[in-house]
Amino acid sequence: MEVPNAFIGKPSKPSNKEVTTALGPSAPAWSEFVLWMQEQGATGQEWKSSGAKYGWSLRLKRKDRNIVYLSPCHDCFRVAFVLGEKAMDAVHDATFSAAVRQLIAESPHYPEGTGIRLIVHKPRDLAPIRTLAAIKLAN
Repeated sequence: MEVPNAFIGKPSKPSNKEVTTALGPSAPAWSEFVLWMQEQGATGQEWKSSGAKYGWSLRLKRKDRNIVYLSPCHDCFRVAFVLGEKAMDAVHDATFSAAVRQLIAESPHYPEGTGIRLIVHKPRDLAPIRTLAAIKLAN
């Protein structure tokens, strides 16, 4: 089941306080991941909405390249990657749990790459996301 974005219907970018409130107990994991991404060189941040029925997401970028999309939900957040062919080759060589491997195998394929989405509730959920982010940054 799809976890809905916390800011569906919101016409303007959410404030930091609104994001923290929506994230609830997952807020520390959000902050930890954003900081880690900055340390990896993804220093650009851009809030975007594809329309009121989709809500808002934070794009973490290195220069002009989107690396990862973070969507605040209620008490968790969704992390999305679009990985090209070279990155997917590296993903197949990486170590992931059986559940994450299955999710990757079931991810939709688009002309621009494979769309992988994971849900984060706590900092311990970040390990496979860091691996995917490192692969995206390298490819």
